[in-house]
Amino acid sequence: MRANRGDSALTRREFATSVGVAMTGLVAHTSSHAAPLRPDAEIGRYNYVIGTQTFSPAYRFTRQTSLVETAQAILDMGSNILKITLGADYSRKYPGVSANPALRSLQDLVRDEPSFRQVLKMPFTHYILWTYPFSGMHWQTGLSSEAARAEYQELKEFVRYLLTAYNRSGKVFLLGHWEGDWYLHPNYNPSVVPTPKALEGMIAWLNNRQKAVEDAKRETPHEDIAVYHYTEVNLVAKAMKGGKALTNAVLPQTQVDYVSYSSYDSLSDREEKIHTDLSSALDYIEAHLPPKPGLAGKRVFIGEYGFPAEKYTPMKQMQLSRAVMETALEWGCPYALYWEVYNNEVENGKQRGFWLINDRGEKQLVYHLHARILQQAKMYVVDFRKAHGRLPSADEYRRSTLSLLQASAHTPMR
Repeated sequence: MRANRGDSALTRREFATSVGVAMTGLVAHTSSHAAPLRPDAEIGRYNYVIGTQTFSPAYRFTRQTSLVETAQAILDMGSNILKITLGADYSRKYPGVSANPALRSLQDLVRDEPSFRQVLKMPFTHYILWTYPFSGMHWQTGLSSEAARAEYQELKEFVRYLLTAYNRSGKVFLLGHWEGDWYLHPNYNPSVVPTPKALEGMIAWLNNRQKAVEDAKRETPHEDIAVYHYTEVNLVAKAMKGGKALTNAVLPQTQVDYVSYSSYDSLSDREEKIHTDLSSALDYIEAHLPPKPGLAGKRVFIGEYGFPAEKYTPMKQMQLSRAVMETALEWGCPYALYWEVYNNEVENGKQRGFWLINDRGEKQLVYHLHARILQQAKMYVVDFRKAHGRLPSADEYRRSTLSLLQASAHTPMR
């Protein structure tokens, strides 16, 4: 989790080292040749924006693998968004998943590993995937033609597999990575000035990945499915103060589809400050994101935010999370994803408490906020379609759900 916050840098660094639409617009439009969607399918695939994720969960309560158990917990909460990681270290990221030396690529992992295959077949519509090819990540001192070719080929084959295996499913896949600024800052030191070689390497790396995704999409017949590529920024405050970071020194020279913001440097313990700082950061990122033909609407989303129980009461955790959700909806983020469903950080034997469900299986107030808003938002979409014969637009949905969040401030949680 948070290497940009001093109180948690060590565990986040260890975690990172081992790693190596806009609203409804993010759902691919149904082809005129495809059968019309059932009404319940339309409701199920709508982008409700608010969600969570699962990485290296520190506990589990069933005999399922931690990946399947936490994915099911997210579904049970009412979300159709799943964010997970894919890579050669999959068995260490998800306890209960067994390592298999026969798995040698991303395609192998999602096609042949039972837990990964199962969660991709679950009724999630939106998948945000940290995507690390088994061929490795080699660009910090410049991207060699050999490394570029290996990653391009593996990623292209993976995208072709997704487009074929999940054709006409309505699923949306966003392929990206964890906090990219740390790849530019050795030892997770934000005061470091990234080297020209590292900046050039990252630009080439992101554009190479983008090309792999676009080439696979162009060469593979598909409909009613979408695959996109994103980068994730996390030292936005540094960039806004004039320092070199991914947002201002790399992003403008890429062709990425979307940008994820791991937003801890815009968070605080004051709700109004969150509204102000987070909106300003989102504006700044958007200003540095080149336009993308064919992609309308906002293309910056909140990939991570959270408030650990070791520092915040359950009530404060919920209130601050609501402030982030409100800001994300008001600004127009395609997603706002809480870190995370089960905590993944344990220090000196103590859970740090980045959770919706704690290590005793107790659903926290912030969980109930998510569940309630998702249930009410889904009811709004159902009622809107009955009344108007269509789904609500992104703006209509955003305004309604923002009102629901604001109203929840005056309604007791369980």
